Amino acid sequence: MAKTNIHTLVLCDDTWHPASIVRRGLAPLRNFGFELEFLEDGSRWSTEMMSDFSLVVLAKANITSSSVSHPWLTQKSERELPDFVARGNGLVVVHAGTCRYDIAPATCQLMGGGFLRHPEQCLVKVSPTTDHALTDGVPPFAVCDEHYFIEMNDASAGIFLRSQSEHGEQPAGWVRSHQEGRVCVLTPGHNEEVWLHPSFQRLLLNALQWAARRI
Repeated sequence: MAKTNIHTLVLCDDTWHPASIVRRGLAPLRNFGFELEFLEDGSRWSTEMMSDFSLVVLAKANITSSSVSHPWLTQKSERELPDFVARGNGLVVVHAGTCRYDIAPATCQLMGGGFLRHPEQCLVKVSPTTDHALTDGVPPFAVCDEHYFIEMNDASAGIFLRSQSEHGEQPAGWVRSHQEGRVCVLTPGHNEEVWLHPSFQRLLLNALQWAARRI
């Protein structure tokens, strides 16, 4: 019996990370059973809509949109993502999705780590560090990117990917469980060339399949 498509909500678009890059970066994954619905204007998000999805891709800083700078996720609504995952759903956080969620501590804890800073764009080498379903078919690669420096808040998070540049080495991918659900975080992804790099495409596919319990 054929598997049904996974209804996936993609939250994207902020001041520094246009939705167009995320849309083009995820487009090839539609061929692998993911039904993608994009939401760019955070003011249109509601807790009620979450019941329609079993997987969320968070590729958006806590900024409403590229034209509206105030947060889309507040202290009042910040429990929704942890509750969504706790019910057995999946969350994949990419690059910008780690940024500016300090006002939502439960969401930061859900991610297992968050953005601290980045130097000017530079050559970043990304390398798997362990055998994991997430690293299957992913050779090391190097791209021009924002090298994200991360503050981890879960010592038990499973780091499977590291990034290295002239500025140092950082965790670049990790997984954790939250009650019945799964969370995967990938920190590369500022430029379109990163999203479309074959190794990153495979990482994205692995991450979505893992979070959705397909692998």
